[in-house]
Amino acid sequence: MADYQDILYDVDDHIATVTLNRPDKLNAWTRQMEAEVRRAMADAAGDADARVIVLTGAGRGFCAGADMSLLQGVESTTDEARAAADRDAMAASPIPDALDLPDDFSLRYTYFPSVPKPIIAAVNGPCAGLGMVMALYADIRFAADEAFFTTAFARRGLIAEHGIDYMLPHLIGLPNAMDLLLSARKISATEAHRIGLVNQVFPLASFMDDVRAYAGDLARMISPRSMRVMKEQLYRTLTHGLGEAIEIANREMVKSFDSEDFKEGVAHFMEKRAPAFTGR
Repeated sequence: MADYQDILYDVDDHIATVTLNRPDKLNAWTRQMEAEVRRAMADAAGDADARVIVLTGAGRGFCAGADMSLLQGVESTTDEARAAADRDAMAASPIPDALDLPDDFSLRYTYFPSVPKPIIAAVNGPCAGLGMVMALYADIRFAADEAFFTTAFARRGLIAEHGIDYMLPHLIGLPNAMDLLLSARKISATEAHRIGLVNQVFPLASFMDDVRAYAGDLARMISPRSMRVMKEQLYRTLTHGLGEAIEIANREMVKSFDSEDFKEGVAHFMEKRAPAFTGR
């Protein structure tokens, strides 16, 4: 297992937890953190004991965005340089058993959908800028009741970065996306839930227990194979039409009938016992 500096990583009860660990800086994003999060996601993807991944922040924040010291020294970057950075990131930590998705979902900041296991963003506090981008690429988002969200970019003289202009309208609709991007205002966890940005809001006092209860149910009661295939189906539909979605579903259903998890899914229901899925 890799040694980490800016994150914490552990696997317990089939849940891999990736914790951004710069609490004195509200877990502001660094290049070191970027590389370590990708390594941790690769570790979790390749670990048969990890069935669900939780991404959260240490201390009172999720991620305050890019570390301002990085922004102060930033220089204009060419398309070629950005493409090289994407290739370097993918080569450094390839995702084992990555889902078969368009290359758009495997770039430097967009690769969470390609990870073959569900990723839950557990937003425990402030979530801004690049931190919000990473939360959007998670599959499910939960927020503590004291968390808040802001795109932040417009207030730094920047634009909608790293595909957030694609993800936000798909998640919350064009009018809400326009509002959050143009105003860069802070929204509460309650408003984030109302507009569909987060799935559920939990009390801060019990937040991680509530998140782990949900993640544990996925890990114990749901077929890993089903979750992997469904995740791939859902992200494919973002770029495919209905007909292609149905064609893919028909093929995958036939494969499901031949899987060990399907046999176990029927057996545990008929025998009224807990499932023992293997992901095969």
